[in-house]
Amino acid sequence: MQVIRNIEKIDYPNPVITIGNFDGVHMGHQKIFDFVKRKAKEIKGTSVVITFNPHPIKVLYKEHPLKLITTNEDKIKLIEKCGIDITICIPFTLEFAQIEAEDFIKNILVEKFHVKWIVVGYDYRFGKARKGDKELLKKLSEKYGFRVTVLKAYRKKGKILSSTAVRNALFEGNIKEANQFLGRAYHIDGEVIKGMGRGSSILGYPTANFVPKQEIVPKIGVYAVKVTTPDLKTYRGVANIGKNPTFGDIDMSYEVHILNFRENLLGKTLRIHFIDRIRDEKKFNSPEELKGNIAKDIEEAKRIFKKDRTKLFLDF
Repeated sequence: MQVIRNIEKIDYPNPVITIGNFDGVHMGHQKIFDFVKRKAKEIKGTSVVITFNPHPIKVLYKEHPLKLITTNEDKIKLIEKCGIDITICIPFTLEFAQIEAEDFIKNILVEKFHVKWIVVGYDYRFGKARKGDKELLKKLSEKYGFRVTVLKAYRKKGKILSSTAVRNALFEGNIKEANQFLGRAYHIDGEVIKGMGRGSSILGYPTANFVPKQEIVPKIGVYAVKVTTPDLKTYRGVANIGKNPTFGDIDMSYEVHILNFRENLLGKTLRIHFIDRIRDEKKFNSPEELKGNIAKDIEEAKRIFKKDRTKLFLDF
């Protein structure tokens, strides 16, 4: 897949273009990409995804608490895995946000990209003040000679598949639902840092403490996870997200115990894939009681892994 990171003329046959932020590249996005690829094949054309970086909300509404599911780097890699020919990642600025909807279509999609077909979701809006919508697209398609398809909302488990639905599931700790919406395990990348040393010395379960790279961390609690190391080997584990209330800590910590693993990971980057939630974090009466409960968590994680068929995203 070719990645273009600015607005420049493209010279590819019959571009079929979809436009959006595509945060998470969830199953709904994947269905849009599949449609784009089918239409490109039908007209002997090129499948094109246009997306933006940073996310427009982060530029236009800096006080907005939006947290993104994927980094821009992961988003591009995930789009590539979907089999798209070209991704155009437009730098989103305040200046770009002032482009009127019709000017965006005429000056960029028609004159620079030579669009033959535009495919968008049911709620897509574009241009200055988000004035562009599906009605305007259909009107302009007649004026400039391209085709338009507006796809209906995709649903799973009775819910509309959207980035917001994925975020909400993660915030609620509903990992199984988030993963079903994504079509893969949600992951966090984190560099391993030096911890308090309690895992090995007090509890007998060494842990790797890490600093999350992604903006969304699932709800505080204990999780069954799979951990991919820089050499692309994947291991089973149990992760804890929280404040270690048994020890009276006040700061958030992120740590993972990797089953049957003893190597030194300090300074290395791990990918932690969340498979399912085991329980809430809780305060135990003593380290010994906590140690006994960790053993139970590990057994529960093993039961989860026996049933698990979740796909993992291994591209660092």
